[in-house]
This record gives sequence, C-alpha cells and structure tokens, in this order.
Amino acid sequence: MGLTLQAKVLTVSDGVAGGTRDDKSGRALVEHLTSAGYSVAEHRVVADGVESVATALRELAAGFEGFIVTTGGTGFGPRDLTPEGTSAALEREAPGFVEAIRRVSDNDGRGFGLLSRAAAGTIGAALVCNLPGSASGAIEGLDVVLPAVPHALDLLRGGHPH
Repeated sequence: MGLTLQAKVLTVSDGVAGGTRDDKSGRALVEHLTSAGYSVAEHRVVADGVESVATALRELAAGFEGFIVTTGGTGFGPRDLTPEGTSAALEREAPGFVEAIRRVSDNDGRGFGLLSRAAAGTIGAALVCNLPGSASGAIEGLDVVLPAVPHALDLLRGGHPH
C-alpha cells in the first residue's frame, strides 16, 4: 500500500492529568505502536469528561491522516465518559473495531469485555478507537485491530475505489 503509518495516543485520566497516576497504558501504546511500525506523532493527556475528550480528538484529527487511539474512561465509573466524548467528535462510526475488541477480551470467561462501552470511527481521514485504561487491556485491544488499520487508513485517503 505504500502509506506511512502514523498514530497519536490520547490518555484520558483525571489522575494522570493531575499528576497523581502514572500513564502506564499511554506509554505502553506508544511503545507498541512504534514497534509495529507506526510513527507516533503525539501523545497527549486530558482529564476525564465529554468535552475534554471531544475537543482533544478534534484537535488531534485536524489535518491528520492516521490512527488515533485513546486509553481510559471506557467503563462504568461516574467519570468514564470517553465514549461519549468520542461519539461527539466522530463523523462516522466504525463499530466493528470495538466489537472485535470486546469479543477477544471476553475470551477469558470472566465477562469483562461486556463492561467496555468503547467507541470507534472516523474524523476526516483519521481513524479513532477507544481502548481500555489498563496497559495490558490497551495492548490486547490494539493487537486485535492493528491488522485492519492500514487498509482502513488507505480507504480513508481515497484508496481502492469501488
């Protein structure tokens, strides 16, 4: 396909934004994306909240033709509003990404995949996908979707006209 694979990481966490928690999942995603051949153009941290997430995603996607992943805020906690903020910013939904992640994260039989409220979709030529807040969950989810990302980005750039 010959396209340059670019990515951005958005950590959504009151604790990380406030300096009281370590951004393990954000760093793990940057390392994993880099080892998978992506050039990580930015890693940003924002506090939980619909508007903070929506604003950050719109800014990250502006003029960007690549993959944006978020980590954190996809569960049932009162401040877990990443899906709402993501949905507010998305132009088109891509539910297959989060459906696949939920299926894989449910394979251990504990049912934790059912607790994810994650969203995915596009903003312009950027593909956005919410991932869990734990480093292991974020990497597990990323590994599920990564095989489809280059083709999705190629399509967003106008490749493969049907």
